[in-house]
Amino acid sequence: MQRFLPGLLITVLIATLVGCGGTEVTRLDPDEQVDLTDRWNATDSRLVSEAMIEEMLTFPWVDRFHSANPDRDRPRVIIQSVRNRSHEHIPVETFINDLRRELIRAGRVDFVAGGADREDIREERRDQEFHADEATRAEMGRELGADYALSGTINSFVDRLDGTRATSYQVDLRLVDLETNVEVWNGQKRIQKVMQQSRRGL
Repeated sequence: MQRFLPGLLITVLIATLVGCGGTEVTRLDPDEQVDLTDRWNATDSRLVSEAMIEEMLTFPWVDRFHSANPDRDRPRVIIQSVRNRSHEHIPVETFINDLRRELIRAGRVDFVAGGADREDIREERRDQEFHADEATRAEMGRELGADYALSGTINSFVDRLDGTRATSYQVDLRLVDLETNVEVWNGQKRIQKVMQQSRRGL
């Protein structure tokens, strides 16, 4: 047994040293920009949504809506879809949620739920029809229709030269009048990132 004891102690010592030199985790402000790679990240999603919604709300369609509907405080907007056509996996739902938040925060439009969210809400109303008190349940057939639909795409372009990779993301959004099919706004935002090649290559 004594012959194996030194080897066992060395093994335990190595394991302890490796454990002490483990991964370090640093907590950051969620709004702080962190770019570890040239891939699309949460900061890109937030900055693009802020810039594009701000631009969208400065276009003439808002004033034209108020002129045509003096009895309405705000136009109603629904987000139909944003398609990822880039070279990488992008969590589109996160970007859509950022767009929603900016629309609601601006206070100039009413945001109408669509897609899976709308179906979940409708299912809740159907459940209330049977289980909720009549005085408190949400009534069926009282939904507000949207006036405009927002949709778009995310594309990417990758260029390589002499150990450097440049990745560009292009987000295109358009707002369409649901009654007339007239496109009242079309916006575009580009982000470019450059990453130097490591020893293992890009």
